[in-house]
Amino acid sequence: MKVFQKEIRLQGMRRGFHLITDEILGSFPEIKEIKAGILQVFIKHTSASLTLNENWDPTVRGDFERHINVMVPENAPYFEHNYEGSDDMPAHIKASIFGSSVQIPITNGRPNTGTWQGIYLCEHRNADSGRTLVLTAWGV
Repeated sequence: MKVFQKEIRLQGMRRGFHLITDEILGSFPEIKEIKAGILQVFIKHTSASLTLNENWDPTVRGDFERHINVMVPENAPYFEHNYEGSDDMPAHIKASIFGSSVQIPITNGRPNTGTWQGIYLCEHRNADSGRTLVLTAWGV
């Protein structure tokens, strides 16, 4: 069995849902050495998250952003945690809803995703200076 792991730093992104599949694969050529296995992508932050979804139509990402902001609004009167601004506590809740990692099968050196699937960075803060991901691939 082969195991590869590396950390990558993504540039800061505006609030929203960003397709990052190509950036991950471009930073992790070792995945090509795995015939059958698993790719795990983990984000080392509590105010951003990861998910796997539509990779073709960008309106899906906009709809995600608009809907999650209705589900978890800023300035809710019951939020106590607001040390870093009105987007802080909502960002933590949104990150917990989506989660901190995705796992994808690897087949013949490539993620074995559906035709229209891609990895999203879900940036829940208004401004960010960058996010760190841990990429792990294992298999034969």
